[in-house]
Amino acid sequence: MLAVVAMLVLSACHGVPAATPGAASTASSSASQADKQVHKVVVVGDSLSTGMGSSVEDAWPSLLSAAPLDPEDSFDVVNASQNGSGYVQVGSNNSTFGKQVEQAVTSDTELVVFFGSENDMGNSTADIGAAATAAFGAVKAKSPHAVVLAVGPPAYTTQPEAARLAVRDAIRKAASGAGALFVDPIEQGWFIGEVAELVGPDGVHPTAAGQRYLQAQLEKLIKEEIVPNPTAAAPPLSDPSGSARAK
Repeated sequence: MLAVVAMLVLSACHGVPAATPGAASTASSSASQADKQVHKVVVVGDSLSTGMGSSVEDAWPSLLSAAPLDPEDSFDVVNASQNGSGYVQVGSNNSTFGKQVEQAVTSDTELVVFFGSENDMGNSTADIGAAATAAFGAVKAKSPHAVVLAVGPPAYTTQPEAARLAVRDAIRKAASGAGALFVDPIEQGWFIGEVAELVGPDGVHPTAAGQRYLQAQLEKLIKEEIVPNPTAAAPPLSDPSGSARAK
């Protein structure tokens, strides 16, 4: 009987497969990927966001979607940007920022980034402000919970043209009235001191390095608004660095 019991014990031991060292970590990684929340973002903009001067793949919205700087983040980005467009200015495919909102924003959009535009230079500030107000309102009509992030036109000099500043100020005022977050690349000094590397030979469009620079700037802003961080305090409603949310 002892011999029989010993044989049964040995048989049971041999019937239990040894644990595969990488199996647990692979399963954990797969579960982590499945649990990762995908944040839905729409980009409304001009040729600074389409990749003109580099490529579509190099454009900062493409980088944000395909390779976020923080691998723990995941973004589903719809890039509605069209070359030559602005709040008032009509660009490629008969596009304005307002029309881009109509075409791309849906009820599950979490955040809309408006970026630019210097293409509106020369239009009246009243027209720019009215168009911006309408575009911001259209976002809320389509997705009431969506965050509206309005980024003004950048400048590559510390002495930008009066017309560029007028566009910036009109957008800032419209954002304040709409309860949107406004960010001013001019006050924050985007590109300054790095223009030779970040801007292409046409003096307007970012290089591939410039697009990565924009990804870093804009991804940080987007994360602050829609990616939960329970260990961090809520961001202030306004700060002296060029961004302010209307109250």
